[in-house]
Amino acid sequence: MATVAEVLGRYDQARTRAFEWRDALSVPAKVGLAFGMAVVTGIVAQVCIPLPFTPVPLTGQVFAVLLAGALLGSGYGALSQVFYVGLGAAGTPWFAQMTAGSAVMLGVTGGYLIGFVVAAALVGFIADRWRLMRYPLTLSCAMLLGVAVIHLFGAVWFAHVTHSGLQTTIALAVMPFIPGDMFKALLAAWLASAVLPKTR
Repeated sequence: MATVAEVLGRYDQARTRAFEWRDALSVPAKVGLAFGMAVVTGIVAQVCIPLPFTPVPLTGQVFAVLLAGALLGSGYGALSQVFYVGLGAAGTPWFAQMTAGSAVMLGVTGGYLIGFVVAAALVGFIADRWRLMRYPLTLSCAMLLGVAVIHLFGAVWFAHVTHSGLQTTIALAVMPFIPGDMFKALLAAWLASAVLPKTR
């Protein structure tokens, strides 16, 4: 009967083989994976809760963005969000509440969408480059950094579009979303850590 150590060793070998397979895929196949994560982002974007005191709704997008970066790596994780943002701006109705078009990009939530691309690239870079960042606690820190990037882009653009001051911007575009986004970051980190290889 296999010991716990042997079972864990086989589990990590399976994770390593899975990511060796990912890295060995052809470029078209990797692009396909990126598009798949864009679709996932579009699906979870429909988990949307409008808030009465701010024009920015609560959505599930951040979860998919962070997961895309961790699982696909920096380049293709970012590409997944380029697909999501670009196709949404071009008319694919998969932004929050099934909206689309340049009006969304130029509206109050446009900064968050750009932040998705940067956050996925950052999380992917960290997870791919440093093995110790693939554990739940350390990966959570990387994903919280990704959340901070999304909030930064979102807040700057929100302030620009609404002509709001710093205090109003933080109150309407940042603070209401911190608890939920922290939860999404921790959940994404736990899931990604379960499949990310821990060997070199």
